[in-house]
Parts: sequence; C-alpha cells; structure tokens
Amino acid sequence: MKQSDVLIKPILSEKANKQSEKMNRYSFVVDRKANKLEIKKAVESFYGVTVDQVNTMVVPSKAKSKYTKAGYIVGRKPAKKKAIVTVAEGETIDLYGSGV
Repeated sequence: MKQSDVLIKPILSEKANKQSEKMNRYSFVVDRKANKLEIKKAVESFYGVTVDQVNTMVVPSKAKSKYTKAGYIVGRKPAKKKAIVTVAEGETIDLYGSGV
C-alpha cells in the first residue's frame, strides 16, 4: 500500500484537540487495510516527526434514516478505521497549517 493512501484525513474535534495539547496524541481516519507499521511510516514521512505509539480502532457502520418529501429514506454510513498516534515528547504536528 502506498503511503499517500494510508492517511485519509485528520480528526479535528474537541476531544482530539485536548489529546493533542495534553498528551501529544493526534487522531486520523486511515484506510481500513492499513496496519500500525504503515500508519507509523506515513505519519513520520508526511509530518516529519517521530512516532512512539499507534493505537487503532475500527468503527462499525451505522444505519441512518430520514423522512423527506420523497418519502422515508434508509441507508448506511460506511465503516471506518481510526488511528491515534502518540508523537515523541517535544514534537508537534501542525494540522491547521498556520505555520506562516
């Protein structure tokens, strides 16, 4: 698997921001087939940091439904894989791109 296909997007939420500030942990949505070693290599090459630890979890798909003018619509949101990456002490990742 190519390194550019491993990381899909960073997770920017209140919980993820607290973890990045206090514990040097950053959250990403990653490809379902990526393992911990591939995630570690991708984060180190894209952001230029050293990764201490990678924790992964698979979030199952959810059933979603809504009522519209056209009627009752039922569907599913796809499953996804999350990775929580712990970066070495003293290093940070600039997810917002405010390095100007």
